[in-house]
Amino acid sequence: MALNQRSRAVLTVFSAPDCVHSHRVRLVLAAKGVSYDHVTVDLDNPPEDLIDLNPYNSVPTLVDRDLVLYDTSVICEYLDERYPHPPLMPVDPLSRARLRLAIVRLENDWLTLVDRIDEGGKAAEAARRTLRDDLVRNAPAFKASRFFLSPEMSLADCALAPLIWRLEALDVQLPKEAQPVLDYGERIFRSQGFTRSLTPEERALRH
Repeated sequence: MALNQRSRAVLTVFSAPDCVHSHRVRLVLAAKGVSYDHVTVDLDNPPEDLIDLNPYNSVPTLVDRDLVLYDTSVICEYLDERYPHPPLMPVDPLSRARLRLAIVRLENDWLTLVDRIDEGGKAAEAARRTLRDDLVRNAPAFKASRFFLSPEMSLADCALAPLIWRLEALDVQLPKEAQPVLDYGERIFRSQGFTRSLTPEERALRH
């Protein structure tokens, strides 16, 4: 069904039912307590609305009245500014820059590995090993604060928590020395916001 002018006035998110990047945006919205229309997308058969709105036919895609955004980081920062409470970015420029850099590292070093594992094939096993080893090596960072690199929840947690939620489904098994990673995940997963962010398909990823 095509989005009509009336429904375009409502914040709309196109997302796949099990997509770490879509989950990231839904977690930001849940943390903010924002109501929105959720359009579930089959990436093998994207709806006409998405084809018309997004030249890449990709998810997540956000529509806010006449604005269309389809880069995950841009969407998340826009939502944090559009709905400022609770803030998910620091106030001062130095801390904001450091957080942005941390998110870039998460995207380039870890979230790309999730995509590679999802694609399967020969590269998937190497990606699993790399992700496991990187998480083990960075385990101390997960116990330095209640949240990742911060005493308060931030956009970095919205990028990272969906990945940690998927470790079991990705067949990434962490050794005992990575327990701080799993403990961090459990702290996030117990929040009402994280529960609200999950699709039925994502709930089924963990036993």
